[in-house]
Amino acid sequence: MRISTKGRYALRVMIDLAKNGRENYVKLQELSGRQQISEKYLEGILGTLVRGKLLEGARGKGGGYKLKCEPSECSVWDILSLTETSVAPVACLDDKENKCERAGICITLPVWKELDGIIRGYLEGVKLDQFVRGVEAADGKMPDDKIWSCGL
Repeated sequence: MRISTKGRYALRVMIDLAKNGRENYVKLQELSGRQQISEKYLEGILGTLVRGKLLEGARGKGGGYKLKCEPSECSVWDILSLTETSVAPVACLDDKENKCERAGICITLPVWKELDGIIRGYLEGVKLDQFVRGVEAADGKMPDDKIWSCGL
């Protein structure tokens, strides 16, 4: 399993909004600048998150984006399940119904199912507020204009 750039950027933006955009809308340009993500690419990610009901978007003066979910209730899984084609460790677990012709006789399938459950359980357990607390704890070491995350 490998998380795409889109998924990593979506997580960074959600953390940014959990820290900076809980009450007021944050403009696309601000998010783009802070996270060093092109506005055009970021627009697509934000659209996905709005359609997934994790963000609220508003047009016009005073518009932008803000969280629709509580940071203590929004998980990394919620974000990645919207932005990734799949988070499953093997292709046969991509869909709810395993359509693999070998599923009935596959001796490795239980291992992949268990790994899939562990991954999902872990990602469901990691909430946005954990990242926000980490950013706040690093104040003085981590200016607001940093992206707070590794990876591209």
